[in-house]
Amino acid sequence: MLAKLTQLVVMGGILSLGVSGCGTPTGKTATDTAGSASTTTLAARGALSTNNAASPIGMNTNEVMESDASMPFIDLMRAAMPFEEASPWLTKGNVTYDANGWPSNLNGGQAGTRFLSNLPAAVIPEGTYTVLYDGEGEIQYMNDATLVERKAGVDTITIAAGSDNMLNTSLLITRSNPQNYVRNIRILPPGGICSSNPFQRVASAAACGGNYQSFVENAGSIVFNPDFMNFMKDFRAIRFMNMSGVTRSTERAWSDRNTLSKAAWGGKEGSRGAPLEIQVELANRLNADPWFTLPHAADDNYVREFASYVKQHLNSNLKPHIEYSNEAWNTIFTQANYMIDMGMKLGLDTNAQRAGNRYYSQRSVEIFTIWEGVYGGSQRLVRILAGWTVNDKLSETLLTHKDAYKHVDALAIGPYVFGGHAELRTVGSVDQAFDLINNPVYRHSLEKELGYVRMQKAITDKYGIRLIAYEAGQGLADFKTKTDEEMPNPMLFAANRDPRMRDVYARLLSGWKAEGGTLFMHYTAPRTFTKHGPWGTKEYITQPASQAPKYQALLDFIGSTPCWWDGCKR
Repeated sequence: MLAKLTQLVVMGGILSLGVSGCGTPTGKTATDTAGSASTTTLAARGALSTNNAASPIGMNTNEVMESDASMPFIDLMRAAMPFEEASPWLTKGNVTYDANGWPSNLNGGQAGTRFLSNLPAAVIPEGTYTVLYDGEGEIQYMNDATLVERKAGVDTITIAAGSDNMLNTSLLITRSNPQNYVRNIRILPPGGICSSNPFQRVASAAACGGNYQSFVENAGSIVFNPDFMNFMKDFRAIRFMNMSGVTRSTERAWSDRNTLSKAAWGGKEGSRGAPLEIQVELANRLNADPWFTLPHAADDNYVREFASYVKQHLNSNLKPHIEYSNEAWNTIFTQANYMIDMGMKLGLDTNAQRAGNRYYSQRSVEIFTIWEGVYGGSQRLVRILAGWTVNDKLSETLLTHKDAYKHVDALAIGPYVFGGHAELRTVGSVDQAFDLINNPVYRHSLEKELGYVRMQKAITDKYGIRLIAYEAGQGLADFKTKTDEEMPNPMLFAANRDPRMRDVYARLLSGWKAEGGTLFMHYTAPRTFTKHGPWGTKEYITQPASQAPKYQALLDFIGSTPCWWDGCKR
């Protein structure tokens, strides 16, 4: 089943990926904890999930940020704010940086980053963390992180939430030798995993019976937080739209992409995002189909290099799901305006919006054609055009422009239930929030939303393709509020915690199947409820399932309803 084994290599403290042939993983299993420039090869273990072989549900990832409550990475530095972006609050003075974003010369100033922000205390274990780094200098720790012991290249710190029961941690590089500057910082938790079970965090070797791997000594090969792995293992597909940073992306050329050696993968829109290597590695370890969303301005070479990497490194039993950009019809995003500009430039329609929609369709097919060339056909690909749930005319335009439907496997929509945007503003109780979902008078009630699914299914049947959901779930979000405490947010959050939400999801999922939908990608991985919406399947990665009715409903459906469309079972 496995075409290749991926090897993860730590070179001077930097994670990198290489490929070995089939067979037993080879290489050393110890890391120089002082963070020296020695090279240590760490082979990935066979961390494959079997829970998702017939699962009909996939999961969207979150943005790589220091506030991401899904905590995908063991090394807390991976999702930290880039040093340069932390100016002028933490980073001060005329600091200069190397090509990877490490402060190469403080020039009398300081360089700082925030690596945990407004997260529930239980999201990671409280206790002693190890900070490894290369170079000569001094790091100070702030907020909920406290220095315990300092040695060359190794700091020991404690991380513990204060009286607010929330985690906020920062660090400052206050002294750094420009000839050997502080770099390759890794912030690693206590404990580890048993190599036979990468889905469970353990406190010590006593739990493993001889196959213990500590996070500190094996951070380069473990990579992913076992709590995150345990959550993701039940889902058949992973949509990397958020994790890859594709929304409002500035990437055009292959050289623009984020790399493994970058100081941090977090940050603002347009620059953040986990490298492709990490996305493929996660899909392989979870035995989940990857759903890749390519940047709107990516050139042909970018697409070809992307496809070539995936073909070479993705396990051969997995199918890449290919989507061009995200919600290319939605003009709140820069990518939609890019589509309009390109469509008008090419004279695809006299109407600007339709011109943009036609360009999205046309460029999607061009991208699919490049992937087909790399893969030698479309048999191992799922080629996706994404529409707007309530707009059947858009779907027709996308599929018929230059006969695009002949080069497409699925139309994707985003069926969210929430009643209506204006109505949400008036919610004053949890009961009212559920009335918006359950009362068919509202435009985005559960009944109405399933009607839109039925409408879109008729279109996909007409053109002989599948209907899938790129995002879906509850949509109780008021985008006009300024704070988490402003009404109706408290009521919307409470509705998402209410046991009745489990029944809403049960009806949504069974209705989705009954109307002919196939793969259902829930939005989204665990994330805290904020003024931007209570989107998380759970509110943080370690939240008990008993407190997360949406998560319970998804697991119920996965357990009771094997996938039903042709060729779905692995």
